[in-house]
Amino acid sequence: MNEWLVIAGIACHAFSGVPGLFMRRDTAGGQRLALGLSVLGSALGMAVALAAFWAPTQSIAFIRLDALAAIFLIPIFWVSALGSIYGLEYWPQMKYPENGRKLRLFYGLVTAGLAGIAVSANSILFLFFWEVMALGAFFLVTTEDHEREVRDAGILYLVSTHFSTLCLFALFAIWHLVTGTFALGPLPPGAVTPTMATVIFILLLVAFGIKAGLMPFHVWLPGAHAAAPSHVSALMSGVLIKIGIYGLARMVSWLPDPPVWWGGLLLVLGTVSGILGVVFALGQHDLKRLLAYHSIENIGIIVMGLGLAMVGRSLQVSTWIVLGLAGALLHVWNHGLFKSLLFLSAGSVVHSTHTRSIDKLGGLAAAMPLTALFFAIGAVAICGLPPLNGFVSELLIYLGLFRTLGLGTEPSWGVAAFSAALLAMIGALAVACFVKAFGAIFLGSARSDSAREAHESGRAITGPMFALALCCLVIGLFPRLVCPLLQQGVAVWIPSYDGQLPSLAMMAPMGWISVVGLTLVGLLLAIGALWGLRLRRSRVGAAGTWDCGYAAPSPHMQYTASSFAQMLGVFFVWVLRPQVHASGKQTVFPGPAHFRSHVMDVVLDEILRPLYQVGVRITTAFRYFQGGNIHAYLAYIVIFLILLLLWK
Repeated sequence: MNEWLVIAGIACHAFSGVPGLFMRRDTAGGQRLALGLSVLGSALGMAVALAAFWAPTQSIAFIRLDALAAIFLIPIFWVSALGSIYGLEYWPQMKYPENGRKLRLFYGLVTAGLAGIAVSANSILFLFFWEVMALGAFFLVTTEDHEREVRDAGILYLVSTHFSTLCLFALFAIWHLVTGTFALGPLPPGAVTPTMATVIFILLLVAFGIKAGLMPFHVWLPGAHAAAPSHVSALMSGVLIKIGIYGLARMVSWLPDPPVWWGGLLLVLGTVSGILGVVFALGQHDLKRLLAYHSIENIGIIVMGLGLAMVGRSLQVSTWIVLGLAGALLHVWNHGLFKSLLFLSAGSVVHSTHTRSIDKLGGLAAAMPLTALFFAIGAVAICGLPPLNGFVSELLIYLGLFRTLGLGTEPSWGVAAFSAALLAMIGALAVACFVKAFGAIFLGSARSDSAREAHESGRAITGPMFALALCCLVIGLFPRLVCPLLQQGVAVWIPSYDGQLPSLAMMAPMGWISVVGLTLVGLLLAIGALWGLRLRRSRVGAAGTWDCGYAAPSPHMQYTASSFAQMLGVFFVWVLRPQVHASGKQTVFPGPAHFRSHVMDVVLDEILRPLYQVGVRITTAFRYFQGGNIHAYLAYIVIFLILLLLWK
């Protein structure tokens, strides 16, 4: 019954927004009905996904429900359900009658598409759900399509996702040519030549790399995440981009005898994506664009783990396979949790202040204490610090990378160990970025009237954030709970491994992680209690932000998003290429001055856009031949036929 139940869960999400289309725009009935169907579909889907770890099934020819699919289904259904609850307050139908029904309809369709991709065992069905997901996400990104910025982000996303789809068409055409069937499954040894296998791998990398937002295929991601409503951004960052990871991981596992350079390429791309993602995040002034670039960073970390597993598979080193892939799969879960938490927290800020500009915020911790707490939890988790979940998955990848130096009977492939040092650099830069973000948004003094008038969000917004924060804490404190699930996912990924895979729980110090985590939680609670007691006993009045000797400090004297990151930014100016606009003269009695900086995306703005302009100029030159004269068109046909005859 498992496969039929997951189909029922997918159907609940797919039709969740349909009843609201036939209900009045200015009532909340359709929204509540959509919420009920979404929660029901997620409950069915998560129950079936958990059951699949112990009873994998494929009794229906086009459905595959195993541990690897279940690992991706759980965050899809969980984040989607929490986002639906969040939307009750963040995007209420009565406040947004012009686009509320559209948002709910496509929110459910995207969830159904994502879950359908995860269980598809047939290339035609895979492409069907892929297109449902791709087009549904376009309409979600362009929810506020009356704004030019939103329309531009939507068009860029649409072009990118359909280029990805074209690559999938080519991929599945080759797959059908090789296998003679539309069924998806492992290719037997010798079924493809090394050249054909490489072509398939490159198509996989491009098609799924675009969807995952892996650099340099990431160009659609920052704009789309920033333009979409915040619970849509959480769905896209938390689970939608992971479907690219699922497709890549699933299909490379079906290719026989992968060469070592495949895994090496994934390691390089993952490392580059991780470093440049966090570097570009440092240069952002828009809160949601900052979080979007951190999605690129974390996709890089996941691909690093997958690359290590690929190298281990090529060299038949089981410990690299288990640590690399388990770390990647756990980071899929962890990133889905803490990045969704961060986007929902950012949405709470936007909901209260009506701005995404970090430089217009400040001092929100006093007015929005719960949002500040949940944002801080998400920030600690994404930085890979204990006692939260991001630390566990990154530790597994660290352990796998260090083992490539050669331990005991294991071979040495020390080049991968350089990625461990760069992974540490990614973590350090992430800490700096979120110290900047949290300090500029929640500490100090309010920089604008909207920040001064901020207030805490209601339970429909804070409740989902609490659920995500709790998940981050539970996985961080008790990682042994997820070890059996990850072990089964690894076993599905490499069923043909010659030998028994080592136990993940034996290779990673899960018990010590729990001990250290619980100790840290105890210390934090003790420090918090002592600090609260001291504040209650203190008679000192409230003091403003340290004024550095100024007699009358103002909020404008605080660090801004650009000034805080300036010292780090100078080391990466060669890639950030900041655009600075300043006015005002340095005189004895200076007058008014203005300063503004902007960081462009190098790949999009300095490579793809110029190439697009060149293409426009070339095609424009050929418009002369499209004059609308039918005699000219007949002449073109005759000339072309003559040339073909001469060539033949």
